[in-house]
Amino acid sequence: RRVHGDAQSIRTHTRTPKMATRAQFENSNEIGVFSKLTNAYCLVSIGGSENFYSVFESELGAHIPVIHTSIAGTRVVGRLCVGNKNGLLVPSTTTDQELQHLRNSLPDRVVVQRVEERLSALGNCISTNDYVSLIHTDLDRETEQLVMDTLGVQDVFRSTIAGNVLVGSYCTFTNRGGLVHPMTSVEDLDELSSLLQVPLCAGTVNRGSDVIGAGLVANDWAAFCGLDTTSTELAVVENIFKLHDAQPGNAVADLRKSLMDQLA
Repeated sequence: RRVHGDAQSIRTHTRTPKMATRAQFENSNEIGVFSKLTNAYCLVSIGGSENFYSVFESELGAHIPVIHTSIAGTRVVGRLCVGNKNGLLVPSTTTDQELQHLRNSLPDRVVVQRVEERLSALGNCISTNDYVSLIHTDLDRETEQLVMDTLGVQDVFRSTIAGNVLVGSYCTFTNRGGLVHPMTSVEDLDELSSLLQVPLCAGTVNRGSDVIGAGLVANDWAAFCGLDTTSTELAVVENIFKLHDAQPGNAVADLRKSLMDQLA
């Protein structure tokens, strides 16, 4: 009996593994519309309840800056911009004040660039991690070059996801894994996975929503989903993004090590 009690106390004091976090912006579960998360910074829309901001601040604040901002005078920052640890692309409608605020608030190594692009909702049209980007099939050549230069990625692929051209809306991927539209075929999943060089999984968020980019933001050690996300969906997110063994800072080192192992 005493042994059983000891085991219980050990379980109590064992640090619980890192989990994905549920959040809500005002009354919306589409948190990916109102926030943008990378390994170097997090953008959160102005005007939301302080509770939404504090969810990000409590999880990320010790490691990366969490920045209040608007883009083009709107709150849908997650859909208008795209970024990674190297840079941030914003639409041409971004005001000078917003651009200056972003440059002042972001880490010095992050390049902020305005883009003259007809498809101005960049977050819907581009999905990226620190090494590779997927882009809308109709994006300008100049924009494709800016993605490579500003975000510092090695490869840019024009692609669709389950027949949808809005690759930023229907997938979210990091350097460790990714979640895509639930109707993505096995063949497409294999092809995308080989392009991105990360494991991918087809799934949903927010109790069956297929708009992954709007309901989920993630980096190499943290993920945030809408409040309606079920425990099953949450478990899929935690597994595919490998959140259980993730720690800030060593994620990139782990990736480099695995790449070196593959090359060796």
